[in-house]
Amino acid sequence: MCELFAISSHIPTSIGFSLERLAQHGEDNGPRDGWGVAFYDEKDVSLFREPEPASDSALIQFIEQHSTPSALAISHIRKSTHGNRSLANTHPFMRELAGCRHVFAHNGVFAEIDKNTDFTLGNYHPVGETDSELAFCFLLKRLADLWESCKGELPALTKRLDIISDFAARLRALGPANFLYSDADVLFAHADRRHQQDGHISAPGLHILSRNCRNDRLTLANGGVTIAPQDQNIVMVASVPLTDEPWRPLDEGEIVAISGGKILENRLG
Repeated sequence: MCELFAISSHIPTSIGFSLERLAQHGEDNGPRDGWGVAFYDEKDVSLFREPEPASDSALIQFIEQHSTPSALAISHIRKSTHGNRSLANTHPFMRELAGCRHVFAHNGVFAEIDKNTDFTLGNYHPVGETDSELAFCFLLKRLADLWESCKGELPALTKRLDIISDFAARLRALGPANFLYSDADVLFAHADRRHQQDGHISAPGLHILSRNCRNDRLTLANGGVTIAPQDQNIVMVASVPLTDEPWRPLDEGEIVAISGGKILENRLG
């Protein structure tokens, strides 16, 4: 099963990732088929991806030691279900819309989404073969009119959530639909079901934790994330809890909108 992690903070900060340790918190510790990390810098993104296990990567070792300061980072560890091991099939996926970089990462399987006539793509088309990237292209097609009609201004959060909520409900009908999506302004985390340690597919699919970082280095124990010293608030979302702290399991169909280290809104679809 794939593993998702995102962190939002009020002030850009250096975030170190050990994706191998992140992966060890999931129910499947077998070989992985790729990894990716997206670091936002206002409207733009530094995106790093490889279709290889993080344990074999010199690049991920460099990122762990020399991360890009960012107020929002999204990471994904891939266990392939649709599409072979290739860069084109490696999350997170990124596209431009209305002058902003939009990023998407998914955990789950959408049965026969490529044959579903409800999922039309418009001007956005997948580069790879995954059901996840096809879903992302459909979301962008649904959002395009809203963003372009705002002529450089940010669309109202409520209107964005309306579209994302409808999109998420359509995906849940096809299979587990845990995803992280950001439009460079807000991080949207949608929780559904996932394979649990008892072998069943059930909620929760994501967990969330809000935390205040004082002027000491924040290390999530063996969770795989280190944040440079800074006094600020952060919000983290992960497939499974990374520490013994009270991570809140998100409800099936719940969407959380996060920005600047704060939860802006919760919506249950």
